[in-house]
Amino acid sequence: MKKIWKNISTYVVVALVSIGATYGMYSFMDYKRGYSSADFYNYGHEFNQKGVQLASLTADGYPDFTKAAENSIHAVVHIKSTVKSQAAQGQGRQRMIDPFEYFFGFGDRGGQDFGSPQPSVGFGSGVIISKDGYIITNNHVIDKANEIEVTLNDNSKYTAKLVGTDPQTDIALLKVEGKELPYIPFGNSDNLKVGEWVLAVGNPFNLTSTVTAGIVSAKGRGGMGSGGNNIQSFIQTDAAINKGNSGGALVNTNGELIGINTMIYSQTGDFAGYGFAVPISIAGKVVADIKEYGTVQRAVLGVMIQDLSIAKEANPDKTKGLNINEGVYVGGFAELSPAKQAGVEEGDVITAINGVKVRNVSELQDQVNRFRPGDKVKVDLKRGNSDKTYDITLKNSSGSTSVVKKGDGIASVGAAFKDLTAEKKKDLGVSYGVEIAGIDNAGKFHKEGISKGFIIQKINNQPVSSASEVENIIATTANSSDKVLFISGITPTGARKYYAVDLSE
Repeated sequence: MKKIWKNISTYVVVALVSIGATYGMYSFMDYKRGYSSADFYNYGHEFNQKGVQLASLTADGYPDFTKAAENSIHAVVHIKSTVKSQAAQGQGRQRMIDPFEYFFGFGDRGGQDFGSPQPSVGFGSGVIISKDGYIITNNHVIDKANEIEVTLNDNSKYTAKLVGTDPQTDIALLKVEGKELPYIPFGNSDNLKVGEWVLAVGNPFNLTSTVTAGIVSAKGRGGMGSGGNNIQSFIQTDAAINKGNSGGALVNTNGELIGINTMIYSQTGDFAGYGFAVPISIAGKVVADIKEYGTVQRAVLGVMIQDLSIAKEANPDKTKGLNINEGVYVGGFAELSPAKQAGVEEGDVITAINGVKVRNVSELQDQVNRFRPGDKVKVDLKRGNSDKTYDITLKNSSGSTSVVKKGDGIASVGAAFKDLTAEKKKDLGVSYGVEIAGIDNAGKFHKEGISKGFIIQKINNQPVSSASEVENIIATTANSSDKVLFISGITPTGARKYYAVDLSE
């Protein structure tokens, strides 16, 4: 028996199941009283008034999940996303299987030839969050889809419209035309406790309306995504999650939505003990911003950070004398850093945001990204043996407090963008960048001599790894006082180029 367990443990490794922040609307409304434009919180509050019952105990004294399950399964939908393939460069070469697509029900897409004219179809889950048909899912469930079909638990089918996506949190917002649809109210993921019972609701292996139970194994779990730019503070649970669960609901025993199931811990892609969900404290704010602005409003402190434990190992001389073991080490600053302007110094250790303790980078991300540019936060930190507190006005990545709206500046540059494939990165010898997929001859990029195929690596000295990051920076810059894009990158032949693009009229 010992030998069997030893062999099993040998093969357990971490495998992500999706493309790896912000504040949930339940808690967000407490911070931003009077904000009601997204109205998702109001939907949830109205639903609560309709009589969601708390979990009771069975005659044997065990938790009774029947009410929570009944209130959830009708609002968790099956999503079918279709990508119409187009002949592409490299026709005839076999496409490499992408494990992030494969493990959560996108296996049919993984083996397509580049030149195959056949559409690829993927399946996943989604959660109705309002009676008029708004649906949360994962970005990777509907990524690049031309058609999105939603099937409810009663087998009624709808064609969904994509409202917007946020690859950094792997969250997307869909809309179907319906009235009085069943939906799940938002809970408060901040109040979750390790060991608390939760239910995972979704469509694993295309088995619709499946409910599994488990406990919260950990909170604020980071370091699980495939890119350093992803915002991560996952709920870890041992409720069984498999291919097709992605985008489905994680609910508490009150039947409230407290997370969106996103990835699992596995070697094979099937459940092996642990799953990870984006907390509603992140997903709720993301979809609220998408609904109102078309894009996520991200606030930054403008600091280069790492976990204190890692900083102590990497820089023992700089961290010598710090008598704490938890916190976030400030290793440097971005340009126009609001934290630096407020008085934060290199070598400081951030310990709390607005009185909420932060032990690591993922927890700091979760707290700061609950706010929008222009909001003020109270930052507690340790400087040597002294405790300091600073009030900091958060800004966006371009150093402005302006609200960014989707499309701002994008139309004027006249360009389309796409993420670099792993093969492209290898060919060019780069680890990050975004490719220009097309150029409009009437746009500002063409005017400055930027051509199709150019690889953007930095804009305004900020590294970029996804098309959405490029679009967000352009939109942010268009709304700032300095409306100039300083772009650096490489041509398809590897030559380095620099451009300045003026977005002002």
